[in-house]
Amino acid sequence: MAAPTLRSNHLFTMSLTVDQAATDIGETPYGRRRIATVTGGSFTGEEIKGRVLPAPGGDWLLLRRDGILMLNVRLTLETDDGHLIYMRYEGMRHGPAWVIEQLNRGEKVDPNQYYFRTTPWFETASEKYRFLNRIVCVATGRRDPAGPVYEVFHIL
Repeated sequence: MAAPTLRSNHLFTMSLTVDQAATDIGETPYGRRRIATVTGGSFTGEEIKGRVLPAPGGDWLLLRRDGILMLNVRLTLETDDGHLIYMRYEGMRHGPAWVIEQLNRGEKVDPNQYYFRTTPWFETASEKYRFLNRIVCVATGRRDPAGPVYEVFHIL
């Protein structure tokens, strides 16, 4: 019997704007905790597109002691036809120290120079987009000077 094939389809590309004045909780037992407010954004795909609502939304960031940045993001998406979708994802970003320093300075860095992956999940009451309630996704990320950008893929 053949093993199942793991395939994926592009769901959408999402760009976020984030308030640079993050709340710095400080050094916790797990690392340095910051909370950043997501102030908006957009997403575009073949079947779904719209905007990221400015509130509520945020990223509960944890810079672990081993240098890995853990993301825990919660957003509200509004499709171009007026449907609301709750999106959450967790993930991580890490790479060579010199690359992370460039990212932290707001410089544009080739995303192949660092690891940035997340696992998005969706929740909606919309009949049109209810398929989002039943799928598993993975996303690649990159940190542009204007904010993070994600390519979200639906795993088949």
